Amino acid sequence: MISRVLVPMDGSEMSEHALQYALRAHPDAEITVLHVVGGPSPMWGEATALSLADDLEVDAAEHAEPVFERAREIVDAADGDATLETDVQLGHPVRAIINRADDYETVIIGSHGGTVAERLFVGNVAEKVVRRSPVPVTVVR
Repeated sequence: MISRVLVPMDGSEMSEHALQYALRAHPDAEITVLHVVGGPSPMWGEATALSLADDLEVDAAEHAEPVFERAREIVDAADGDATLETDVQLGHPVRAIINRADDYETVIIGSHGGTVAERLFVGNVAEKVVRRSPVPVTVVR
């Protein structure tokens, strides 16, 4: 029986499906929702706003809060005794997920994001996580 599950969430519908699947497949598990905020860089879209932040970690936590609120709603709507924890990491999504994966028995990740750009980027993230993860990975569509 799996007791610790890592679910990376980016706010996309597919990442919500991943959390819903995790709750169905492992109703008694401790589930950690991980949201990765890219570090400040001209190449990171909305994360560039973080470069102007006085406190990068506080701004990253604020950026992640809507994702965590949605995760809590999904957990509240599910049956089971799953425990939800949240974690915000700064940096590259693949590296952050792989670095955290060692602390869990499995990773459950959405296959891709919502927009065409997100599908290319997040799909690439899911593929790299599958290839590099030290623990089993389930990709959810």
